[in-house]
Amino acid sequence: MATGISRRSLLKAGATAVGAAAVGATALAGCGKSAATSSEPLQFWNFYTPNPLRTPTSIAQGGWFDTYIADWNKKNKQQVQAVFIPNYTNTNKLQTAFAAGSGPDIFLISPGDFLRYLNGGVLMDLTPFMTKEAIADYLPGALDTRMADGKVYALPMEQEPLAIYYSEKVFEQAHLSEADLPKTWEDLLELAKKLQTPSRYGMVFEPVQGYYQNFTWYPWMWQGGGDAVGPNGQSVFDSKAAIQALQLFQDGVNRGVSPRTPVAAGDLPAGLDKGQAAMWQSGIWNVSDFRLRLPKTKYGIFRLPTPPGGRYATIAGGWAFCANKNGRNPEAAAKFCVEAVGSMSPDSVKRVADWCTVAKSDISPRKSALDLGTARGGYSSPVMKKFKDDIYPGTRGEPRYPPVIYKAISDAIQNTMLAGHKAADEAEIAAASIDAYLKSYEGAKIL
Repeated sequence: MATGISRRSLLKAGATAVGAAAVGATALAGCGKSAATSSEPLQFWNFYTPNPLRTPTSIAQGGWFDTYIADWNKKNKQQVQAVFIPNYTNTNKLQTAFAAGSGPDIFLISPGDFLRYLNGGVLMDLTPFMTKEAIADYLPGALDTRMADGKVYALPMEQEPLAIYYSEKVFEQAHLSEADLPKTWEDLLELAKKLQTPSRYGMVFEPVQGYYQNFTWYPWMWQGGGDAVGPNGQSVFDSKAAIQALQLFQDGVNRGVSPRTPVAAGDLPAGLDKGQAAMWQSGIWNVSDFRLRLPKTKYGIFRLPTPPGGRYATIAGGWAFCANKNGRNPEAAAKFCVEAVGSMSPDSVKRVADWCTVAKSDISPRKSALDLGTARGGYSSPVMKKFKDDIYPGTRGEPRYPPVIYKAISDAIQNTMLAGHKAADEAEIAAASIDAYLKSYEGAKIL
């Protein structure tokens, strides 16, 4: 995204961290400061505040963090200090900091990074600081990839399902209506071909290798019943479902309707506004970007189409608060995380609702906050209502694959989509790599 903080911009370069991440579990163990308490401010690494880039998006989202930190510091002796570290999840900064014993006390991670830090002995168990009512308040599946052995190690602040955005202007020019929205993969590619022009792509699948590309690709595989790791802990990636999903991305490029490089620097609202794309797979966070940056741009959304015999599925990722169990004051850090987004206090519930419907645009991971956001009209616009009532149902949480599994899948997507390799061959290679890794894997369950 050109402005603000986007999940895409934070995840797209994740491949750069994979090499070191492969050894991260052992390198992280035992790191961090050893003091049980400290008078020093707790360091809260984040990519929202204090953000020197003053855009409508960054002001709204950074302000949400500023308000909470100020409120916490007013009420608590243990102070918290925000440290703005842009894109730390895309590099080795966080991992290197922990390995050097200088990791932050509080930080944000996605499900894709969860096992790296849990298996590395970094994450504080937040369960003792939560009530049973608060844990039960999370929507089904919202906590699954942040738990191990019945304990909560990270608290999600949002859920971000994917859909297909389309330009209403382009559709109107082509004399199309909602009745023409595609239901199948082949319908999608045929419509993309119809809307394609020399200066406009018909359908944007993410072309840049990284965690974000994997994130956008997983639901296409799930729709055919595929997965990367089976219930018995073995690779099941060499499947018809994975092969056809790899083929879909390749078909988009081979037919010339999908780009090989980012469109509009990856900025969906700008790309649709400038007529550089007709349709684009992306997440709910773009709704607030349109609202804050390009409120006059007309756009719509629809569910991800399905393959023959397939079943609708989409994915929901999102950032989560974590505390460093080896930090300056782990107990205070844990309490800070819980009060931020995981408590039943009215302030905490309102804070989650505010984040998901005012500062940003997301599905709340908690029922109480979802109800509050709905009652306040946060999901009453046509697009947010469709995300909540039509897109979100059928959502599966973002997998927490270790870096080696992520990379095997990522290479298969890239080699098929952009290098022209056969999808079946790439699925077989990735499956073999995943299987070899799983034979020696030790750590929390892979979901």
